[in-house]
Amino acid sequence: MRRPTLTQFLIERQRAGRINADLRLLIETIARACKAISTRVNKGSLGGGHGNAGTENVQGEMQKNLDVLANEVLLEANEWGGNLAALASEEMEDVKPTPTHYPRGEYLLLFDPLDGSSNIDVNISVGTIFSVLRAPHGPDGKPREPDEKAFLQPGRSQVAAGFAVYGPTTLLVITVGDGAHGFTLDRETFSFALTHPGIRIPVDTAEFAINASNMRRWEPPVRRYIDECLQGKDGPRGKDFNMRWVASMVADVYRVLSRGGIFMYPRDSKNKDGRLRLMYEANPMSFIVEQAGGAATDGRTRILDLQPSKLHQRVAVILGSKQEVERVTSYHG
Repeated sequence: MRRPTLTQFLIERQRAGRINADLRLLIETIARACKAISTRVNKGSLGGGHGNAGTENVQGEMQKNLDVLANEVLLEANEWGGNLAALASEEMEDVKPTPTHYPRGEYLLLFDPLDGSSNIDVNISVGTIFSVLRAPHGPDGKPREPDEKAFLQPGRSQVAAGFAVYGPTTLLVITVGDGAHGFTLDRETFSFALTHPGIRIPVDTAEFAINASNMRRWEPPVRRYIDECLQGKDGPRGKDFNMRWVASMVADVYRVLSRGGIFMYPRDSKNKDGRLRLMYEANPMSFIVEQAGGAATDGRTRILDLQPSKLHQRVAVILGSKQEVERVTSYHG
């Protein structure tokens, strides 16, 4: 059976009025950039991607060589196409408006160029996450100057989101608001083919993903939930649970999409606001998870309803199978 390509899938959405041509072209451009990053990841040390770059990003984290390379690939791919007003990266302090000598489009792009980069040198899956917003318009009806404030929109305003996983196969999961859909990179044709249409997160689950090394810092509601899971059949849940933790959000969330479960990076006594970035990680992943029938909160509030206050804001994240997320959230209540 011949599977639809990503381009064919997006053209169908365009014909149905779900997206316009500019958004289609933007997603295709991001997908091409992900292919290029995938190639660099697959080359490993042969492509100079391993090791530290010797620099820090705006978060104060040491950058890997592939962090820098992936960021450059996405910048170069997207700045000239005429689809964007501006873009922002987890690796850069400020937003980057489209250069004035290129056409300026109506969309804003945010991305984490290489999620899970601490895993690069040990050959564990890493990935790319992206989020697309509409650029706010001024009184004249034209997109206004795309400063940081233009990006500070709640996650429910996203028009598209997606992530790539660079693992044994390269997978791209996207949503344009009509479900979550997965595409696999065919290495022979070098095109993305639709392999996982209409992803739905299984309701029943017996897996949780959390960094247990932070247990001593967790808030009581999170500790209560994990304790109940660890008690297994002898506890209040009446069944055994397994813990999974890859330390690449893309890999952990894709597992949740594939076979259910819950992913948690909660606030704790060290990270009082949370650890993950609202704009680059939490919002796009929450959009995808909700489109797949799951739920996502910060323990108290639906993530997509949070109003950002700054570009690199951090937040607690609890997402996955709806019943499990609701249980943890109720414990916070």
